[in-house]
Amino acid sequence: MYQLYYYPNNASLSPHLVLQEIGVPFDLLLVDRQSNAQKSAEYLKLNPAGRIPTLIDDGQAIFESPAICMHLADKHLDAGLAPALGSTERALYYQWMTYLTNTVQAELMIYYYTSRHVPLDTDFGKVKQIHEQRIGEMLALLDRELATRPYIAGEQLTACDYFLFMLAIWSDEFAKPPLSYEHLGAYLRKLAKRDAVIAVCEKEEISLALYQ
Repeated sequence: MYQLYYYPNNASLSPHLVLQEIGVPFDLLLVDRQSNAQKSAEYLKLNPAGRIPTLIDDGQAIFESPAICMHLADKHLDAGLAPALGSTERALYYQWMTYLTNTVQAELMIYYYTSRHVPLDTDFGKVKQIHEQRIGEMLALLDRELATRPYIAGEQLTACDYFLFMLAIWSDEFAKPPLSYEHLGAYLRKLAKRDAVIAVCEKEEISLALYQ
């Protein structure tokens, strides 16, 4: 049985969604960020980066949220969360997963953890404003892409969609949130109706009221 070390509404959210969608048994193990448990000696044996999440698969610890999502999609091809290997759709799947984690999520990390990225005497409000604008440009790009197809990597729901849903939730409080974009908003509301999303958000106490 899989074990997912998680914290509510953390980067563990997308692997949690993928596991729920696949429908396999798994255990959720809370890593208490409030007490910095991800930096404990016990946890660092599993994940030397000291970050959340970590997946245990048959005794092997795997960390980094997109890697976990793609690994699970590949192990459970019958769930249809990854396009066929070697297909054009598979290339786009890699493209969008990389864009979401290396570009969008990277900007969100600077927005939410500004003090880790700039000198302490920096005007944090200005930095956040700049990065919210940059993220807005990325959301607009995603909105344009979703005008042409039902899911971000094509006609098929993939792990990318659950990764994007996680990032969108993190952006809900922006002046122009993801739900305010025509195509991106409709797409997110559609995903919010999926049984996996409802179950995971209930477990992690994430409100979907905005998505109704």
